[in-house]
Amino acid sequence: MAKNNIIDWETLGSFMKDVFMKVGVPAEDAEICTDVLMESDRRGIESHGVNRFKPIYIDRIKLGIQNPVTNFEIIKETSTTAVVDGHDGMGHVIAKKSMQIAIDKAKKYGLGMVAVRNSTHYGIAGYYSIMAAKAGMIGITGTNARPSIAPTFGVENMLGTNPLTIGFPTDEEFPFVLDCATSITQRGKLEYYSKMGKSTPEGMVIGRDGKPITDTDQILKDLTTGKAALAPLGGIGEEMGGYKGYGYATVVEVLSAALQAGSYLRMLTGKKDGKNVPYRLGHFFIAIDTEAFLGLEEFKKTAGNIMRELRSSQKAPNAERIYTAGEKEYEVWLQRKDSGVPINEAVQKEFMELRDEFNLDYVFPWEKE
Repeated sequence: MAKNNIIDWETLGSFMKDVFMKVGVPAEDAEICTDVLMESDRRGIESHGVNRFKPIYIDRIKLGIQNPVTNFEIIKETSTTAVVDGHDGMGHVIAKKSMQIAIDKAKKYGLGMVAVRNSTHYGIAGYYSIMAAKAGMIGITGTNARPSIAPTFGVENMLGTNPLTIGFPTDEEFPFVLDCATSITQRGKLEYYSKMGKSTPEGMVIGRDGKPITDTDQILKDLTTGKAALAPLGGIGEEMGGYKGYGYATVVEVLSAALQAGSYLRMLTGKKDGKNVPYRLGHFFIAIDTEAFLGLEEFKKTAGNIMRELRSSQKAPNAERIYTAGEKEYEVWLQRKDSGVPINEAVQKEFMELRDEFNLDYVFPWEKE
């Protein structure tokens, strides 16, 4: 492979949109899916960006466990709430439309919430809380996922990585965005480790014998068969607060299933009688309009002051600086916005295979002298 592995945003977006359309995703929806994936790489979150383009979306459409055409159905609605059935369509499309409904309701009534069932992987959760932040609102979203996390004092993977994501505007150039799993790590990061040939740090994953596992490729196999589980945020047991991550993961599971009569826990394995089936994930989206309180400008000023005070507090010895959530991601964007995103060799190979399969006219940077 050539050393130049940076692909510009225009080429990347055009290619992914073309491939999505080749597998049956309508043009408008393909653009949404592409934008969500690229937002992950814009923010430096490689675990949920182009690394997942083929295995999580294209391959699942080909397997017949994800519908390329999204049937977005509102099955119940009130002034401030809605329940949506996504009918196994494209999670990015379902999620963006759902958060927009929550935002529209919040603009009118101060708060809006949408619960979703029968959806699929919706990409980077922060995309949807950022939508709310750009609208001058507090945005909250969460999703359940295929079982990965073991309960505290357990070794069986029961809960998904279940991110609880919150974003809101400040008077700075970037919003506050806390987007993280309720496990120490997530499956997407492990997939990234595998592609990079890295071992998993000890303490992130436990086996059925209660001992940590570090062989990343083996972990990915064992997570599928139930022989391994991710430790909840805080770690194994109670001493370092693992029960807190376990508790928050459970909250996300309930909000992603109970309001919408959706699937949960072992219903989300993607397997039935040994065959691949749709994952049928659940999500929730909350928008809170700051204007319904003392106004957007007052909120942004106070939020910004809090961020600046936190960053200006005394640093630990040898620490260069203190960050607040969303700051590192904004700096990655400043570094990448005029160049593009780095693509590792495993993904380069996937891109070329997809291009050749669908007879697309692209020559990638790593193929040039």
